[in-house]
Amino acid sequence: MDCVSPILDVVTRVWDCTAKHAVYIRDLQENMDSLRNAMQELKNVHEDVKGRVELEEQRQMRRTNEVDGWLHGVLAMEIQVNEILEKGDQEIQKKCPGTCCPRNCRSSYKLGKKATKKLGAVIELRNKGRFDVVADRLPQAPVDERPMEKTVGLDLMFTGVCRYIQDEELGIIGLYGMGGAGKTTLMTKVNNEFIRSSKSFEIAIWVVVSRPASVEKVQDVIRNKLDIPDDRWRNRTEDEKAVAIFNVLKAKRFVMLLDDVWERLDLQKVGVPSPNSQNKSKVILTTRSLDVCRDMEAQKSLKVECLTEDEAINLFKKKVGETTLNSHSDIPQLAEIAAKECQGLPLAIVTIGRAMADKKTPQEWERAIQMLKTYPSKFSGMGDHVFPVLKFSYDNLPNDTIRTCFLYLAIFPEDHEIWDEDLIFLWIGEGFLDGFASIDEALNQGHHIIEHLKTVCLFENGLFDRVKMHDVIRDMALWLASEYRGNKNIILVEEVDTVEVYQVSKWKEAHRLHLATSSLEELTIPPSFPNLLTLIVRSRGLETFPSGFFHFMPVIKVLDLSNSGITKLPTGIEKLITLQYLNLSNTTLRELSAEFATLKRLRYLILNGSLEIIFKEVISHLSMLRVFSIRSTYHLSERNDISSSTEEEEEEEANYSRKDDKAIYLHEDNKALLEELEGLEHINWVSLPIVGTLSFQKLLNSQKLLNAMRDLDLWNLEGMSILQLPRIKHLRSLTIYRCGELQDIKVNLENERGRRGFVADYIPNSIFYNLLSVQVHLLPKLLDLTWLIYIPSLKHLGVYHCESMEEVIGDASGVPENLSIFSRLKGLYLFFVPNLRSISRRALPFPSLETLMVRECPNLRKLPLDSNSARNSLKTIDGTSEEAALLPFPTLLPASPMYALSGQVFEEYLTQLKLLAIVGSLDALCA
Repeated sequence: MDCVSPILDVVTRVWDCTAKHAVYIRDLQENMDSLRNAMQELKNVHEDVKGRVELEEQRQMRRTNEVDGWLHGVLAMEIQVNEILEKGDQEIQKKCPGTCCPRNCRSSYKLGKKATKKLGAVIELRNKGRFDVVADRLPQAPVDERPMEKTVGLDLMFTGVCRYIQDEELGIIGLYGMGGAGKTTLMTKVNNEFIRSSKSFEIAIWVVVSRPASVEKVQDVIRNKLDIPDDRWRNRTEDEKAVAIFNVLKAKRFVMLLDDVWERLDLQKVGVPSPNSQNKSKVILTTRSLDVCRDMEAQKSLKVECLTEDEAINLFKKKVGETTLNSHSDIPQLAEIAAKECQGLPLAIVTIGRAMADKKTPQEWERAIQMLKTYPSKFSGMGDHVFPVLKFSYDNLPNDTIRTCFLYLAIFPEDHEIWDEDLIFLWIGEGFLDGFASIDEALNQGHHIIEHLKTVCLFENGLFDRVKMHDVIRDMALWLASEYRGNKNIILVEEVDTVEVYQVSKWKEAHRLHLATSSLEELTIPPSFPNLLTLIVRSRGLETFPSGFFHFMPVIKVLDLSNSGITKLPTGIEKLITLQYLNLSNTTLRELSAEFATLKRLRYLILNGSLEIIFKEVISHLSMLRVFSIRSTYHLSERNDISSSTEEEEEEEANYSRKDDKAIYLHEDNKALLEELEGLEHINWVSLPIVGTLSFQKLLNSQKLLNAMRDLDLWNLEGMSILQLPRIKHLRSLTIYRCGELQDIKVNLENERGRRGFVADYIPNSIFYNLLSVQVHLLPKLLDLTWLIYIPSLKHLGVYHCESMEEVIGDASGVPENLSIFSRLKGLYLFFVPNLRSISRRALPFPSLETLMVRECPNLRKLPLDSNSARNSLKTIDGTSEEAALLPFPTLLPASPMYALSGQVFEEYLTQLKLLAIVGSLDALCA
């Protein structure tokens, strides 16, 4: 028995081993089927995961390395499994006929064993395919290219912006301009064509800020670009998010592109490091307001101007398309006319150009152009696309007063320029600025409003101190003031040679009407203006109004007939008992008749021009009068012989010989007028010529008139050799004319020495602090104007026909050193001063001087200039060839008998002067 047990144990072990291995052969078919089924399940999971990955990749995600490895592993596994299945199927087909035994047991055994092992691997790989996350976000590109069409007319601005970006001293750059001018397009061009190709920045971040500026929203955009992980962002405070952004950006050279900024965005709160020359980062912003550039502390602000006429035409034709332009020979010329209506505004050009792309007959173009001129809001795209974009600027204005003042300028025709002060006085007359205690405060607020409207690009600078409105902005303003509010006739601007009867019907609805016409003869029946508040008629060709024209204006407040051709007061004006503002300036009106006294509610009376006679007791009856202005142009005569007289003057003198005892003759002794003005309770603003010594003495004796005086013209002060100017705190301009004996002008400083804010301190309470303009005409014995050293705010000085004057500023040795002479002077005009030898005995800095004009001053040998004079301000030098020799290095000037240096020529001249100044050779030639 002992020998049997070991034998049985060996047999048992052999049997178990044989049975274990035999199963691979016996169950080969079953194992192959299991492997095939498992592989199909793995492929199904593979397709599901692959589909998820492809979807995420369409969302700009990137598959994880784990998922990518698994997908490749499945493909490799499929190849291996297919190989096993193929061999297994072949082996099963090779069984001995009539039996289930394989022909090659060893081969079947190997296949069975491999199939079993691979089945486990397939199941394991399938189980690994249960992914929660299949893709991660792609890392952000350093600079994203933004969609943009080919630009027109931006190359010069683009070059300038790129140059400023390369300037390491400029950290923040502002691009400002009116809506639709192309600011965003310009910044997009900078992003795509300069920053992307530049090696200067590691990352560029574009943020559309809009209004209101939200720190949180800006932070979210920056975070997405910087790939800050969720665990450092979610549920964090604004300050913690700012720290996270700061810690990333402080290690990078970045450029932050902020589009559509309407108000200050605190970059520190956002987490953006301050760009400077050390970190070499930049912030570039676009806005409609220069004030926003200042609030954002931009070191450089560039205005994005509208396109030039040629650029506008090119862009317009590009949008219209060659097919339409070539459809008729007249269309290219009509396209140019239509393009000009857009005044270079790209938004309008593109909108109108696209609308005209399918118009292929001249008749369609002519109708479209007429619509643009008369009803632009009805033109396709203007009322629903262009105007709403521009309206954002209007909506963003600080208050309703500024909005009203903005809309008011639209009452004037296209391209019209109006003096700032004329516009402000109209605003005052309308009651827009009634909340101020004095006219001065209202006037200052008016200037502030104009400057604000300029900074937000709703107003534009005109020539000198004028303002104007871009044509498309004006169209938008008219749309806002009338059609947008449901009454298209509330503001009417009639520009026709002759007004026809049929046009008058819509006047009944008008609240404000501007007439630019040369004839009203067709109006045989007096028109009715039941709602009219404002009538402006500024037309040189219109000399008369038809009978009864002013009879039916029951609520009118403002009447402006300035710059019209009227020679006498139109009949019926005396019936306008509600009138509060009347401007008859720059007409040929000679007298103000007694009927005028019926205008009891009149507050503002402006008569600048050629008025000669006011009948007595007219002004005294205007009990509500606050502003009275007569700025005569009589003194502008350039006659240099006081005793000479023209035939016209002789005729005037003959007319004066037939005097009316009830009249005040303004060009003679007008003391009676001063007495009437003094008796008015509310008068606080007077601009007036004072004629004769008696009138001047009346002024000196009336503190009320001295306080009210704003613009003073002194004429014909007979027998006066020394003029002692009184303290006139609010005086803005002074003209002294035809005073034949006058030798010296003095100001009384004795009463000022102890006064708080004496002139040397430049405090507004100083004597003559508000005096901006001084003009002296036909003063043959005047020696100098040394008293001007005490006029700290002087901007314009004109000296004409002063034969005895040898120097403008005489001995100023006693002047305090801190008293900067002519520090604010912008314009200096010296005409026909034959004995003038110098302007000043020492060189003056002239930091504000823009224009210097010298004519017929043969003895003037030197100008008070040195290498630092007017270094950054002087724009124009004008004179004859003799005066050219007064300038430093006159050989640098253009060869011409008459020179007027400005623009590029003047820039070149100054550049050469500065080069010479560097080597120290300039100052010696200037005195």
